Amino acid sequence: MRVAAVVLAAGASTRFGSPKVLARLDGRPILEHVLDSVRDAGIPEIVVVLGHFADEIEEQVSWLDEHIVRNPDPRHLSASLEVGLDAAAALEPPVDAAVIVLGDQPRTRPGVIRALVAATRTTDRPIVAPNYADGGGPNPLLIREDAFDLADEARGDRGLGPMLVERPELVAWIDVSGGNPDVDTPADLAALQAGATA
Repeated sequence: MRVAAVVLAAGASTRFGSPKVLARLDGRPILEHVLDSVRDAGIPEIVVVLGHFADEIEEQVSWLDEHIVRNPDPRHLSASLEVGLDAAAALEPPVDAAVIVLGDQPRTRPGVIRALVAATRTTDRPIVAPNYADGGGPNPLLIREDAFDLADEARGDRGLGPMLVERPELVAWIDVSGGNPDVDTPADLAALQAGATA
């Protein structure tokens, strides 16, 4: 299975007060930690969706060979999801699936991404999502290419989240340990940093 990653990093960071994907964790921008996790999971093609603060992010992140695209209407996560999946669908050679990754989750684990991809060998459901032992949202998640148009049904800032609840027949859940916290506020970032140094 050929899998790409779509990293969503277009948000306005209203609760953070500045571009949160550029905030420093362990001396590096949060977004670089996310990209490292995707690469460490063995995903060769990475699409990064930018919107708010796009110029600053492009200038301040150490890029490798990511495909950077911009969402012209980045007010909602759902719009970025559509832009990202459209870019993934245009990759050559074609991809069979995409892993949707949030740019504000610097503790995303490569093992979780690998588990999502591995689960496609045992289920034909179009979406594979993690169920974290410590709770939290189902990110990252995998969506098969023939189901990319499900993103057209996403609305607002919840992305595919509501669909996972409303249409459970579409989703294969895999149980994973721990959690995958968002960085929405400076306090969230401080808590992650404190956990890393404890």
